[in-house]
Amino acid sequence: MRRWQLQEAKAKLSEVVKAAVAEGPQEITLRGEGAAVVMSCDDYRRLVEPKPRFVDLMRSSPLRGVKLQVERDRSPVRDVQIG
Repeated sequence: MRRWQLQEAKAKLSEVVKAAVAEGPQEITLRGEGAAVVMSCDDYRRLVEPKPRFVDLMRSSPLRGVKLQVERDRSPVRDVQIG
C-alpha cells in the first residue's frame, strides 16, 4: 500500500484515486501517522457486504446431503514418550 502525505494527496487527488483503482488501497498520512485510506468502490463494497452466516453457508453447500463415514480410534489412551 502506497503512503501519501496529506499535502501531497490533496495536490494529486486524481492520481491517488487512480492508484486506488489500479493498484489497491492508498494510505494518507498526517504527521507521519496513518490517518485515512482511499480505496476503490469495488474494494469497499467487498469489505462491507454482509457475509453469510456459517449455517447458511453449510446449507447452500453442493455437498449437502452427502453421507460421510467417519471411523474413530476407540482406544482409551495412547503411548506418550517423555524426555
